[in-house]
Amino acid sequence: MVLLRVCHRFGRPPRFPSFLSMAAPQQPAPLSGSAPKRFRAMATDVAAAAVDPPAARGCPAMKAEFAKHAEYLNALNDKRERLVKASRDVTMNSKKVIFQVHRITKVNRDEVLSKAENDLAAVVNQYIAKLVKELQGTDFWKLRRAYTFGVQEYVEAATLCRFCKTGTLLSLAEINDSLLALSDKSVEPLQLNVLDYLLGVADLSGELMRLAIGRISDGEVEYAKTICAFVRDIYRELTLVVPLMDDNNEMKKKMEVMLQSVVKIENACFSVHVRGSEYIPLLGSSGDPDYSFFGASDFDQ
Repeated sequence: MVLLRVCHRFGRPPRFPSFLSMAAPQQPAPLSGSAPKRFRAMATDVAAAAVDPPAARGCPAMKAEFAKHAEYLNALNDKRERLVKASRDVTMNSKKVIFQVHRITKVNRDEVLSKAENDLAAVVNQYIAKLVKELQGTDFWKLRRAYTFGVQEYVEAATLCRFCKTGTLLSLAEINDSLLALSDKSVEPLQLNVLDYLLGVADLSGELMRLAIGRISDGEVEYAKTICAFVRDIYRELTLVVPLMDDNNEMKKKMEVMLQSVVKIENACFSVHVRGSEYIPLLGSSGDPDYSFFGASDFDQ
C-alpha cells in the first residue's frame, strides 16, 4: 500500500517485483479456423447420436427377439405345470390298480384281475392320454422330470397286472406300442425311455414281495416260489445292465431296495419249505397273520 501511494504521488505506474508480476501461463491462441470446425463437427455428431443412436436403431428387432423367447419360456412353463398335474393323476390311479391286484385270493383271482385290467385301461385312456397329448411332437426329453414319476408308477402297475395274468414281464416295446394308438400319426409320438421303464420294473419287485408274502399266508406256497424265481431273475439281469448306464444314480438306490425284496421273499419261501408244517396251520388260523415268521417283519413299510 505504501508503494502504491508513493507511485501515485509521483505519477509513475507501480513496478511490481518479478515474482509478483508472474502470472499463470496462458494457452497459446489456436490457429484460426481449426478449433471452431472441430467443435462444430463434434457437436453435430453428438446431436445426431442423441437423435438416432445405434442402440435405438436395433432396439425393435431386439425387443421382438426377446419377446419371442419369453413367449416360448412361458409356454414351456405352462406345459410343465400341466404335465406335473397329469403325472400326479397317473400316479394316484396307478396305485389304485396295484391295491386292487393285492386283493387277489384263491377264489377271486379272475374277478380281481379283470377289474384291475379295466382300471388300468381307464388310466391309459384318461390320464396317460393327457401326457401323450402334451408331449407328442415336442422334445419330450426336456420335460422328463415333470412326468417321470407318473410313468414309473404306470409301468409298475402294468407289469404287475401282466405278471399276475401270464407270469411274464411286460416289455418296453409293448408299452410304447400301446401309446401309439393315443398319438396323432402326423407328429412324433411319445415314447417312454429305457430309464423310466427300468425304474418302474425295479419298483415292481417291492409289490411282488408283498404279493408273495400274501400268497404264502393264503397257503399258495408254489405261487410264492414262482414269484421268488421271477424277482431273482430280474435282479440278476439288472445287475448286468445298471453298471453300463450313464444316469444310474437313482437306479443304484432302487437296486439296493430290490435286493432287500429278493432276500425277504427267499427267507419266506425257505422258512415255509423247511418248517411248513408249523407255519401253514398258524397262518390259516389267524385273521391277522404274523409275517415275522418269514423274516419279513417290516412288511407294511
